[in-house]
Amino acid sequence: MNFIQTRGCDKNKPQSVTFSEAILSPIASFGGLYVPQKLPDLGEEFLNKHLNSSYKELASDMLSRFEIDIDKSVIDEALNLYDKFDDANNPVPVVKVKENLYVSELYHGPTRAFKDMALQPFGVVLSSIAQKKNENYLILAATSGDTGPAALETFKNRANVQVACLYPDGGTSDVQRLQMVTEDAKNLKVIGINGVFDDAQNALKRLLASDSFKAALKEKHVSLSAANSVNFGRIIFQIIYHIHSYLELVRQDAVAMGEKVYLNVPSGNFGNALGGYYAWKMGLPVEKIIISSNENNVLTKLIKTGKYDLRDSKVILTTSPAMDILKSSNVERILYDMFGDDRTRELMQDLENQNFYELTSDELAQLQNSFDADFCNGDEGKAYIKDYFTNFNYLMDPHTATCIKSFETCSNPEIKTIAYSTAEWTKFSPVIANALTGEVDAEDIIALESISKEANLEIPAMVKELFSKEIVQSTIIEKEDIEKEILKFL
Repeated sequence: MNFIQTRGCDKNKPQSVTFSEAILSPIASFGGLYVPQKLPDLGEEFLNKHLNSSYKELASDMLSRFEIDIDKSVIDEALNLYDKFDDANNPVPVVKVKENLYVSELYHGPTRAFKDMALQPFGVVLSSIAQKKNENYLILAATSGDTGPAALETFKNRANVQVACLYPDGGTSDVQRLQMVTEDAKNLKVIGINGVFDDAQNALKRLLASDSFKAALKEKHVSLSAANSVNFGRIIFQIIYHIHSYLELVRQDAVAMGEKVYLNVPSGNFGNALGGYYAWKMGLPVEKIIISSNENNVLTKLIKTGKYDLRDSKVILTTSPAMDILKSSNVERILYDMFGDDRTRELMQDLENQNFYELTSDELAQLQNSFDADFCNGDEGKAYIKDYFTNFNYLMDPHTATCIKSFETCSNPEIKTIAYSTAEWTKFSPVIANALTGEVDAEDIIALESISKEANLEIPAMVKELFSKEIVQSTIIEKEDIEKEILKFL
């Protein structure tokens, strides 16, 4: 299968590329992204085939349907990393929380967040391609808190790969920050910037498209790629857990095969939701995808009004910081799928030049056929955390809590909902401790111990040990100095 470009072809790049080419160089013509030329048709036959399959068996077969140009031995090695999750037999538990609400827990990997689901195997695949080509790659990662730790974890000490990870200083939780700044592998560089996530992501996209930066890298015999979800190498692994989660509901006799469900996704950069959308188009029985946002509710406004309007917007720092994003990169892939490359290029150019675009009424109706949305503020989220812990004995993080609001406002109560939990409670303990006990401004370690006692839960060793590890990555710079700092690292 080949991959084509969301904004059309500028004649400087090939009309289509292979999967390995798309993940090694993820920015396409006119600053666009790569998408599959055609999605495989899975349907009910595929679902029935995998009703009793392991997660790895399901993943291996789905990836084979994409006919990607990666050796099966490499795919097998990549998928074997799921064996290191909390339960090798079930890396993604799906838990019934209340009537018609099931939570797919995507955080049981090494960094306790859903980014491990895609980045663990992605690191093996990309490093393998680089070794096969006998080339060295710089992997850029911009993070609002979860991509960074997961990217650093998967790429550390891998051959032919160096990583520069950008994060907004003060814009992540302490645990997320410690997961990054205590990484000591020589091929990793962590850079805090005085800014917000959108500054980091904009810098990443600019560098990926910069001829002068690529020329400077070429002098060092280094090529350029990215670990953010602009890279389809991330997205392809994010399709799998939506299929798995549905099959889990069938296995639990919660739904009959073919019965439709809602997918309720807390959304920042929209990669998780895009994976669900592609799974739906490939044959997963879905009623609608519900987008759950925080106070940075640009996605809610887009889906409700058809307007993507950043003209008077600034990022609001919230209790769910991984969603403190205004430019959600993967919306572009939805626009392409629905409206084609010419219209996508027009809309994205409007956003880049005017910080605004507006869909036509017909386009909005088409978008709303697939998506609904609502947003949840921090106080509402904390109330949901306390309510669900008290009344349903279920502990969730602040990102997952945003799904509860939209579960109540956007779904038909007769239809089952799969909500996606993107992070373990340990990643955002001060917010959760405040929700459960009322304590204010507790340091992470104090909050962790408080929640552990209140909920009778163990603090995972990989989290607890962070507080005694040496901080080895202390760089904090202005966003204008990012390129210079990366070249210095190389």
